[in-house]
Amino acid sequence: MKKKAVNIGIIGFGTVGTGTARILLKRRREIEEKCGFAIVLKRIADLDIKRDRGINIPKGLLTSDSQSILNDPEIDIIVELIGGIHPAKEITLSALKKGKNIVTANKALLAEEGRQIFKEAAKNRVEVGFEASVAGSIPIIKVIRESLVGNRLSSIFGIINGTANYILTEMTESGVNFETALKEAKELGYAEADPTFDIEGVDSAHKLTIMASLAFGIPFSFKKVYTEGITRITPLDIQFASEFGYKIKLLAIAKQDGMDVELRVHPTMLPADDLISGVSGVFNAIFVHGDAAGDGIYYGRGAGEMPTGSAVVSDIVDIAKNVVSGAGKSIQRMSITDNTGLKIKKMEDIRTGYYLRFSALDKPGVLSKISGILGSHNISIKSMIQKGREKEKAVPLVMMTHVAREKDMIGALKKIDRMSVVSGKTMYLRVEGEEG
Repeated sequence: MKKKAVNIGIIGFGTVGTGTARILLKRRREIEEKCGFAIVLKRIADLDIKRDRGINIPKGLLTSDSQSILNDPEIDIIVELIGGIHPAKEITLSALKKGKNIVTANKALLAEEGRQIFKEAAKNRVEVGFEASVAGSIPIIKVIRESLVGNRLSSIFGIINGTANYILTEMTESGVNFETALKEAKELGYAEADPTFDIEGVDSAHKLTIMASLAFGIPFSFKKVYTEGITRITPLDIQFASEFGYKIKLLAIAKQDGMDVELRVHPTMLPADDLISGVSGVFNAIFVHGDAAGDGIYYGRGAGEMPTGSAVVSDIVDIAKNVVSGAGKSIQRMSITDNTGLKIKKMEDIRTGYYLRFSALDKPGVLSKISGILGSHNISIKSMIQKGREKEKAVPLVMMTHVAREKDMIGALKKIDRMSVVSGKTMYLRVEGEEG
């Protein structure tokens, strides 16, 4: 077959755009040797084309006019790396309507607007590559939709936000508080100037939405993902977790049980010897259980210029192969339906173990009253730590419970928090990794 050059246009020249361009330019000859055809970076569009990205860009490659890329009939694949919803959505839909394939790292766009985007792609018989939208260099999208295609997946959970994991790692290993760890993350470039999406769990919820849709064939359900961040975690909670033999991690959890699917993101206590507990710093790790393959854990860098750029290039090469072979017009690899019969489980019906930290006056009868309220809500205590007495001062009373229903736990805590001998709201965390 005569070699064909597949032309690429990048829209968005930030961190990931720079990494993608760097790989395409530096590895062009190697990629061509592996693929048997050339992949040519023809154009890069960004509002700022003056800033030095530390990369030698050939003359004439940069433009501030994204429409020139959309309207170029020679460009086969458009790489959308703007981020956010708007104008990324409008640019993506415009490209698809023009019959151009899309590669994107935009998890927010897919999680919130994916239904319309994939519908438009199917209509125009083009592809959307999105490996880079979840977990950076970890090829989790390919694992779910290709490597494990012969499996019925029942559980996916893990650490999929490096910023939050770095903060919790620093709090655990250095004993600093949340604010100090966040400041360090910003100084090292691990956290954005506005880290809200990372520390409040929104970024993880976007990524979980995408993985769950692939794994279970359900519509994108971002609005139904229970989402809770790490801002409430204190060094005291990390200390008590350690005493119980646990670590605290921000987990994204998707589970199928019968016709119900759990979708939740929240700080979680895991046994310290669990493999996911050992994932530190900005690294990500994802556990997947398939009925045929069994358990698997996928580990790597979850963000950054080169790891995410590598995932983008992977999608570019996959789609380029179809462009060259002519298969691109007959392949539509995203199969999500409204007819699975599955429903998203309400958070109040979730069953899990719990860590509870009360601030209670150390007086006779307090423990029995708290235990009584928990018992009346079908919650049994598994283990407990009570610190030394301080006359007339509230002291930590910490418990681990057996598995209980969320609705029962919330109801019990409402009653306990109204007790005159309890100071402030009870701190509670969900526990995974152990039954009973």
